[in-house]
Amino acid sequence: MSQALTLARPYARAAFSLARDAGALPAWSDALAFAARVAADPQVADLLGNPKLTQADAATLLAPEGANELFGNFLGLLFENRRLSLLPEIAGLYDELRFEAERVVKAKITSAVALPASELETIKAALKKRFGREVEIETSVDAGLIGGAVIDAGDVVIDGSVKGKLGRLETALSH
Repeated sequence: MSQALTLARPYARAAFSLARDAGALPAWSDALAFAARVAADPQVADLLGNPKLTQADAATLLAPEGANELFGNFLGLLFENRRLSLLPEIAGLYDELRFEAERVVKAKITSAVALPASELETIKAALKKRFGREVEIETSVDAGLIGGAVIDAGDVVIDGSVKGKLGRLETALSH
């Protein structure tokens, strides 16, 4: 496990606890995702390391419009502990905790061409049956797969792409 994930884990747990107690898991997820995207921008990352940056300026820069005071206080804690650069890791770990609590599996489907809604629903139903949980799907297109799709659902990766099949065939033939 990377050092960044190790350092981010207690903050993600704290954020999850605050959001759960406030009944605002989705809102915090959105706010953390926004803050993580902003903090990951190279220009902003340089700015976050500037000693002249104040806590209030950092919160204004990183908090999405309409974020509650509790989220601002959380950003303040990160600022004080010089952990704002961990926001991308904190956001990812927070979402893992949220999906586990909500019994949701997040699956990313990468296909060679855009899949019709009916096929996505069929895949979603199959994944729901397999995991016994609700499934949230994110899609992307990668023409390099040649055909088929790759489904990445946490610890499970199902490679049904032509590129993947060719790779497995090449490996089998070379041994």
